[in-house]
Amino acid sequence: MRYVLLSLLLLLSLPYTAAGQSARVVENFNFGWLFHAGEVAEGADPNASTDGWQEVNLPHDFQISQPWVAPGPDERADNSDAAANRKSRLSARGFKEMGVGWYRKSFQADPSWRGRRILIDFEGIMLVGDAYLNGQRIGGTDYGYLGFEADITHLLRWDGENVVAVRADTRHANNSRWYTGGGLYRDVHLIVTDAKQYFTRHALQVTTPEVAADSALVVVRAEMACYQSVRRLPVRVRLTAPDGRLVYNAVRELPYSRGQKVNEYAVDSIWVEHPQLWGCDHPSLYRLELAIVGADGTAVDEISQQIGIRKIEYAPEFGFKLNGEKVLLRGIANHHTLGALGAAAYERAMEKRIQLLKAFGFNHIRTSHNPYSRAFLDLCDRYGMLVVDELYDKWLSQYAGGRVEWTQLWQHDVPEFIRRDRNHPSVVMWSLGNELQTYWSLPYADWGVTPYNLQKTLLRRYDQERPITVAMHPRGRSLETDSLPAPLVHHTDIAAYNYRYMYFPGDGRRFPHLIFYQSEASHAMMGQNFFEMDLGRVVGLAYWGMIDYLGESNGWPAKGWDHGIFDIALTPKPTAYFLRSIFKPEEPIVRIGIKESDGTLMWNGVNVGTDGITSHWNRREGSLLTLYTYTNADEVELRINGKTLGRKANSPLPKERNRIRWDKIPYAAGYVEAIAYKDGKPIARHRLETTTAATRLSAEADNRHWRADGMDLQHIRIEAHDRKGRLCPTATHLVHFEVEGPAEIVGVVNGDIRSNESFTDPHRSLYQGTCTVILRSHREAGKVVLKATADGIKPVEILLPTE
Repeated sequence: MRYVLLSLLLLLSLPYTAAGQSARVVENFNFGWLFHAGEVAEGADPNASTDGWQEVNLPHDFQISQPWVAPGPDERADNSDAAANRKSRLSARGFKEMGVGWYRKSFQADPSWRGRRILIDFEGIMLVGDAYLNGQRIGGTDYGYLGFEADITHLLRWDGENVVAVRADTRHANNSRWYTGGGLYRDVHLIVTDAKQYFTRHALQVTTPEVAADSALVVVRAEMACYQSVRRLPVRVRLTAPDGRLVYNAVRELPYSRGQKVNEYAVDSIWVEHPQLWGCDHPSLYRLELAIVGADGTAVDEISQQIGIRKIEYAPEFGFKLNGEKVLLRGIANHHTLGALGAAAYERAMEKRIQLLKAFGFNHIRTSHNPYSRAFLDLCDRYGMLVVDELYDKWLSQYAGGRVEWTQLWQHDVPEFIRRDRNHPSVVMWSLGNELQTYWSLPYADWGVTPYNLQKTLLRRYDQERPITVAMHPRGRSLETDSLPAPLVHHTDIAAYNYRYMYFPGDGRRFPHLIFYQSEASHAMMGQNFFEMDLGRVVGLAYWGMIDYLGESNGWPAKGWDHGIFDIALTPKPTAYFLRSIFKPEEPIVRIGIKESDGTLMWNGVNVGTDGITSHWNRREGSLLTLYTYTNADEVELRINGKTLGRKANSPLPKERNRIRWDKIPYAAGYVEAIAYKDGKPIARHRLETTTAATRLSAEADNRHWRADGMDLQHIRIEAHDRKGRLCPTATHLVHFEVEGPAEIVGVVNGDIRSNESFTDPHRSLYQGTCTVILRSHREAGKVVLKATADGIKPVEILLPTE
């Protein structure tokens, strides 16, 4: 039978914890830290003075509050190679100084922990870091995008304070090609387990090798440690359906070998009848719980994780299938940072971005070019976002932390990365690197082939399901003839090309086994680089830098990349609606964009720049404008103050499709309106109006259930409106913020990446009539009041309770 017999559903009422004690304690260790910017000679000494240190809570990016480091006039005029190198490094890492920061936290050991195993788990230290307990080094990371845990059981003081100290080092400016931030930028946890029997780090492995509508097989493996004399190792397995129903509950008696204290076990194989499948539109999640059962019938240690039952397939004929149906990856490739918050990995900030992307038709994120946080993958599981999970940028020591050689990292990094992420249904492909195969200086001097094969072999030890790739350099072809792909392409499971999708047809004819994925697509060629692909056969694409971010600036005063479709405050630019018309063809849309400037930014033969497009009707009288109407309708009519300028059909040509251009349109104050038609009937409208001077501010919050957990965020968008309530796009007032109640300001932003204002000051100028202030809750519930004021216009006050 393909389901579990009732006789296997044993011990349904078995308690989960020993009397008076949790089987496993996982304590949030983010609160109550002290921080010092700069080197501290005795930073690890628990008795060293902390006078003048700043109180902080994690996650914390110590670079985001630093002043901007502008290149001086002499530097800007200096065209020497040395000056160019410095300017390049400054612009790449967001015009911030590199440096060191020290963190410290004191705590007392709970008496109930005696005789147990105590760990401290750091999810990441940026860019490299070292951790100490009571003056002794307990561990660290040479690659800050991945975490580590340290067993501190035998270093704890039971009769006084324990002091954890952490040194975080951003390294040098040339150790990254983008803004990384610095410090304890992700979560830290204290973990307490049984000392003799426990699940190891990232112990669980769950696969679903057989999936059908009527039943699915869930295979469970786990790594466990046992340092006491037992004949069998009982492990309870519970599986709960998305609706809360318990669908499986059994105890498996596993054979135990005394000679192998730490071992990986095939725990169970569970047939689930009529499974609720995980997908982009219906991301159904089950909860799997495992517990090691002691002799007295109580849980000795336990772990749990949400899992998804789903089937993925890849083939040259269809690209990618999810649960038997063709799915095209409609994606974004972006760095992990979060705008005004820098690198600090706030779950709510990540959730806000995923919600925005889903609303505009995205179903895919490529984690360029490093592992994101665990919370990010949990959110992708919850929202049905497909992930190409990437480990490295280039396999060069310079870009892998810069403290040790890359050849000393990957043997540790690959297992940590794969074991951490392999149970997430959202992860559908692994990527081991980015734009690296043109470097002869890679280890073993064969254009990356041997390093890839070594990593792939190790990766397959921990995951056999997902394909493995690297993102290929846009122009990196074969050394012998540039008409053929690089040698590394023939070793990867997926042929992932950045920008050069035009090679897909020719390479596919020569090598029919290749499966193609456009791992980066240019905004400048948006639409064309989508419609010109054979969408029925390719895996999909990921548009580069769709959310503006710090670093990789094209030059001061821009603090970073500004060629996205969402600005750094997450406000959609007009071209966001162009992409929405492509990614959501079933949703009628029309949007007006007005061209301000030509945008060309050439990189490796690819134009990655974007035209300056805005969307307001406050212009100079008598000027002639170039307009675009973005639509997925048949045709669009343009009207100014009620007078029609005619209709234009939506072109079927990939270079023009969904983007209708209108030249030499005479501006007249009042309004401009676009009306979209399908089969001759109007289906969508968009109207821009000329506004008058701003008279008042408004405030809109985004978090209806703001948790008083000390971690949750509230983004409040401030807008300037005229007397008719219309947004004033030309308002530039300086807005001051005051907060009363259990919350604090952690970021301010206005979307202008050229602004010299700080992201952490309690004020911000309006840009295109808006700005945003981000509040972090405290750990007590209460009423939070935000006041926003600006000279010459009516202020606004908003009540925001935490719960």
